[in-house]
Amino acid sequence: MAKTKVLITVKTYPAISGKYDELVCTAGFTEDGKWIRIYPVPFRKKDYSEQYRKYEWIELDLVKNTSDFRPESYRPYSMDSEIKILEHIDTAGNWYLRKKSVLNKVYENLAELIAEAKDKEICTSLAVFKPTKIKDFVAKEVDRVWDKKKIAKLKAQREQGNLFEHPEDPFDVVDKLPYKFTYVLEDNQGKESRMMIEDWEIGALYWRQLAKYEGNEAKAVADVRKKYFDDFAMTKDLYLFLGTSQVHHYVSHNPFMIIGTFHPKIENQTKLFE
Repeated sequence: MAKTKVLITVKTYPAISGKYDELVCTAGFTEDGKWIRIYPVPFRKKDYSEQYRKYEWIELDLVKNTSDFRPESYRPYSMDSEIKILEHIDTAGNWYLRKKSVLNKVYENLAELIAEAKDKEICTSLAVFKPTKIKDFVAKEVDRVWDKKKIAKLKAQREQGNLFEHPEDPFDVVDKLPYKFTYVLEDNQGKESRMMIEDWEIGALYWRQLAKYEGNEAKAVADVRKKYFDDFAMTKDLYLFLGTSQVHHYVSHNPFMIIGTFHPKIENQTKLFE
């Protein structure tokens, strides 16, 4: 089969699935600049040599995900399909090479983007969005454990022996984030929206700071806010990677969530220090 090259720009925080165990939704850009979603990927069960980072070109066998109506959705040919890591794109020149791949089509009007998503002829489900203003960053405490029914189903599958489980290599599902992180933002029409942030990096930052502060959640959350609001929103040229969930795509008023951030320096700041 012909292999596909993808520049990875999105990895969402791992979630559990009653069908596939623990999964990560990955997205990025093909060589012709089009968005592509790769799902499902049992990322943490892949060999270390196949655990790609963001802004790495990878190559793998992909086929259309026929169980997903969204046009950008593909899946590995099989769960065992090899992922070949090619090269990493760095941040030289204020993210020059990354910008060439990422900023070819940027939305600023959220209503226009949502209309494209609801249009079954277009059905846009991945996009780069430039907010006019980030008004706030909110952390809200949520359930601290995964859904008990899904955990029970996974346990039963493992006892029977499933696609991913190996007796010599037991695997623990990732801890669930105890907070939901949200941006309050405005688009270029002044329309205010609240959008949840689902990227892997925000979860990793929370756990890292929680360990640093020996379990003090308030300090860990404060550091997450400092990074995503005080830094990204206030001092960087912030763009948001948006994606829909399949189940909410046509039924939600705003089906998009934030699945990643893109935050080079503001150009005049860059020139000031050159």
